[in-house]
Amino acid sequence: MARRPILVEARYRSDLERKVADQLDGAGVPYDFEGQWVRYTVPAREAKYLPDFTIRGTDIIIEAKGRFGGHKSDASGAQERQKMILLKEQHPDKRFVIVFQNAKKPIYKGSKTTYAKWATDHGFEWSDRGVVPASLINELKKTSTK
Repeated sequence: MARRPILVEARYRSDLERKVADQLDGAGVPYDFEGQWVRYTVPAREAKYLPDFTIRGTDIIIEAKGRFGGHKSDASGAQERQKMILLKEQHPDKRFVIVFQNAKKPIYKGSKTTYAKWATDHGFEWSDRGVVPASLINELKKTSTK
C-alpha cells in the first residue's frame, strides 16, 4: 500500500474523516483534505410575523416573551431573537416593546447574557415580570384609537 506523501499532517475533525482518509489512502486515491472552498448562496426566505399585541392607531407592537431561549441547544430561541432583530431592522417605523416573564433569565443555559441585557444591547424597549410599564400604558391611553 503506497501512502500519499504528506507535507503537513492532516488534522481530521472526527474518527469518521480519518476512516475515510485511510480508505482513500489504501486505494491509492489522490485527494486533498479540506483543500478548497466551495461557495454557495443561502437563499433568502420571506417570512411573516404575527405580533402578540398591535396597539391601534400607533406604531407600537408589544411582544410577550416567556421563553426566549434558555437551553444551550435551543435553536428556536436563537431564531426567535434573530427574528426580533430582523423585524426591528426592517421596520424602523415600528416601535417594538418586549414584555418578559423573567428578564433575568439567561438566553441559554450557562450564558452570562440575560434576556434584559440582550434586549438592551439590541436597542429594544423591555419590561420584566409580565408588567407593561405604567408610563407606556399612560402613553398608549393618550395616543391609541379605539
